[in-house]
Amino acid sequence: MTEKIKNAAGKGKGFAGEFREFIMRGNVLDMAVGVIIGGAFQKIISSLVDDIIMPLIGLLTGGVDFNNKFIVLDGGSYATLEAAKEAGAATLNYGTFITVVINFILMALVIFFIIKGMNKLSARLEKEKEEAPATTKICPKCKSEINIEATRCPHCTSEL
Repeated sequence: MTEKIKNAAGKGKGFAGEFREFIMRGNVLDMAVGVIIGGAFQKIISSLVDDIIMPLIGLLTGGVDFNNKFIVLDGGSYATLEAAKEAGAATLNYGTFITVVINFILMALVIFFIIKGMNKLSARLEKEKEEAPATTKICPKCKSEINIEATRCPHCTSEL
């Protein structure tokens, strides 16, 4: 199949060939996977905020429902945000904004913990690499790198 693509794209020449090369790069595919997973992850965080955290905040604040916190800009009075929207009233939805800000803070916090964990894991793997036993040593005479088991330097032939 890649031969057909190469032939159709002019064997890597021109716009189509450059585009094919761009799409086939690994980091573009990784980015696409990241965006898809990020979208699904956003839905999880939104559900966490809307279904768990905001009801708890509402309980702590005496039953305040942030989704129904709004200001009607035309001076009317409506019981809920949905009723104001049905009437076509212009509203300033500060409760929804508070929910989105909490959503963002939680997303940033979760990403922070993921990055912190990855950095810790990376540091641990790097430390294990550094602690690996040495396989070479430096010749005291010519300062060349030689096998650790050598008894004579292959560069200057001095005895070790």
